[in-house]
Amino acid sequence: MPDFLIIGTQKGGTTSLYQYLVQHPQILPAKEKEIHFFDLAFHLGVDWYEAFFPPNHFPAQTISGEATPYYLFHPLVPERVFQCYPRMKLIVLLRNPVERAISQYYHEVRLGFEQLSLPDAIAQESQRLQGEVEKMIACHYYASYNHQHYSYLSRGLYLEQIQRWLQYFPRSQFCILQSERFFQNPQATLDRVFSFLQLPTCKISTGSRYNRGEYPKNVCQRFARWQVRQPLARYFKEPNQRLEAFLQKNFSWG
Repeated sequence: MPDFLIIGTQKGGTTSLYQYLVQHPQILPAKEKEIHFFDLAFHLGVDWYEAFFPPNHFPAQTISGEATPYYLFHPLVPERVFQCYPRMKLIVLLRNPVERAISQYYHEVRLGFEQLSLPDAIAQESQRLQGEVEKMIACHYYASYNHQHYSYLSRGLYLEQIQRWLQYFPRSQFCILQSERFFQNPQATLDRVFSFLQLPTCKISTGSRYNRGEYPKNVCQRFARWQVRQPLARYFKEPNQRLEAFLQKNFSWG
């Protein structure tokens, strides 16, 4: 069974963090990095889920885990994880929500899920997501396409997501990290995570950055990014301040 989950945030560096962590000799990888059990496949049962992990942590003194960044945002996941694994260790990477939203947009475009322009996608988010959370709560088997793919602003409201998790898990079971500091100094962040997981420090090869999205270079798309940055910064200013006050942590996203 898993010992830790990297639960988010999407486009926050979770793939790189996971690929670096599994270089540690005492961390065994799951068969897949993103299993999506607690959000999209919970009906398949715990036995199905645990088959993705090394049996009985062989060899001894090893741990395992997975990274599904939708877990942080999905409204039903905290309770599901608690029901199955109340002692789970939870790792969270938080990225400047302005940059995260823009990065997610281009990620969805690359995958073919988004056809709107960046400004239009941001403007239509509330309409696209209207009633989706209520449907997910009313029917636990309902998988919301819009909630998963068009949540550019909503995923950046980190405080309400973290507070939802804190309804079930104590603060001591969380390791909350800043994506920008991870990108700047991966080894320092990894040392924090190893300590959190009660593992010895290990030098990791961090030369590769995984799943890194590239923004389009043409003038129109660069203008679109510039056009939405200031409104997004204004939108997230107050939520970011509340997050920093709650966590007693300065993210310097201004």
